[in-house]
Amino acid sequence: MSFPLLTATAVLPAVGAVATAAVPAARRTAAKWLALVVSLGTLALAVATLVRFDPDGARYQLTESHSWIAAFGVRYELGVDGIGVALVGLTALLIPFVILAGWHDADPLETGSRRWRPTQGFFALILAVEAMVILSFEATDVFLFYIFFEAMLIPLYFLIGGFGDRAHEHGEQAAATQRSYAAVKFLLYNLVGGLIMLAAVIGLYVVAGNFSLAEIAEARANGSLHMATGTERWLFLGFFFAFAVKAPLWPLHTWLPNAMGESTAPVAVLITAVVDKVGTFAMLRFCLQLFPEASKWATPVILVLAVISIIYGALLAVGQRDIKRLVAYASISHFGFIILGIFAMTSQGQSGATLYMVNHGISTAALLLVAGFLISRRGSRLIADYGGVQKVAPVLAGTFLIGGLATLSLPGLAPFVSEFLVLVGTFTRYPAIGIVATLGIVLAALYVLVLYQRTMTGPVKPEVSAMPDLRVRELVVVAPLIVLLVFLGVYPKPVTNIVNPAVKQTMSDVHKTDPKPDLEAAK
Repeated sequence: MSFPLLTATAVLPAVGAVATAAVPAARRTAAKWLALVVSLGTLALAVATLVRFDPDGARYQLTESHSWIAAFGVRYELGVDGIGVALVGLTALLIPFVILAGWHDADPLETGSRRWRPTQGFFALILAVEAMVILSFEATDVFLFYIFFEAMLIPLYFLIGGFGDRAHEHGEQAAATQRSYAAVKFLLYNLVGGLIMLAAVIGLYVVAGNFSLAEIAEARANGSLHMATGTERWLFLGFFFAFAVKAPLWPLHTWLPNAMGESTAPVAVLITAVVDKVGTFAMLRFCLQLFPEASKWATPVILVLAVISIIYGALLAVGQRDIKRLVAYASISHFGFIILGIFAMTSQGQSGATLYMVNHGISTAALLLVAGFLISRRGSRLIADYGGVQKVAPVLAGTFLIGGLATLSLPGLAPFVSEFLVLVGTFTRYPAIGIVATLGIVLAALYVLVLYQRTMTGPVKPEVSAMPDLRVRELVVVAPLIVLLVFLGVYPKPVTNIVNPAVKQTMSDVHKTDPKPDLEAAK
């Protein structure tokens, strides 16, 4: 029996979460180091998974299958394709940086005070989220996926409500109220989506007789399982609604700015760079594979919603006064590009969308974590409270600029390649949609450069005149992310080689081929 690598990659952070939570409250530093070591061990297992994965091999690899709830046909089934293994790698890569960046975020609120925030609980919750997200990317049993898709909401609820951002213009009491509101809103939105999905999961079982993704897809492909058109469409909508909430797609997005704005910067990274990817990943794995005809039927409406997300998110980012809410609305715009690429139904679009998931995770993590370091120094999230930072903290300002330029998809940085592929893939099938979506690039340049100008340039405000530059721990967090942004911007082949075969199989699931160019190349 081969080593269960996929199970180990998810179980290690789960066990680490329990062990970290059990550390005595007086030994806060030990809890931090334990969490960091566990996250690095998980990263090592994820790297081993990437090494063992063969992009040209079977669709699902490193598979594991064990009976779980036999009476209902529920199995513990795991397997990764190129898309899943790339996102497992992204998750495992980002968590150590999240832990390092949040090293002091759960320290006592006041020196010598009895107002403790349980440090070990903060890091245990981060590891718990990591375990559930990784299992979501690995699960090939629909019911198993649903369990972890929903379970990850609980630790995130406590991370948002219990360990939120301390910087608030109206004081600690107002901050606590806003954190509570953001956490409840996050939970309610996602629970409603999950309940609708549960009804669709049950409906799928009634129709198919089991929850195995591979068996259902094979039965659909060979014609042994037939779904009535109306049934397939209703089931598709049940799944897609839950994924659109998680993604987040307009108009189901409104929980995200509150959740990210009231969270600490590392938790905001956890939400938008890691957890939200589960929604877009699931659209590829479940919606397109299980319901190909319904996916094509819904495509025109979804493309319109994606374009609205792109423009709406960018416009609202332009007008934000709060740094983290600006990044939240920018992320809504970026997720619009990802969903656009998925439902353009072209190989370029879907390859770009998958690459965008990885690149957005890295670029948003870089920008948000540097923004978190900035906010922790000044104690304010308001853009107007900054000015002239580049003169007193040039390294901080420089890394902030690189993160911002990556967010606007500057050529030479990783997100440019993915955004370009999404737009090319969209233009070839839906030129009008592609033209409108391009406006999002212009707006991204506006909100990023205005943000940098207002915070980093101009006269030095008295409140930032003594601001220290990035410390060693903070440089350790930011530097590798910037290196990755440059490397993948110049040489994205390591990721595209992994995801492209999986994209071709997804295109085959929906019986789509790339449009032929109107003009043949001259011979």
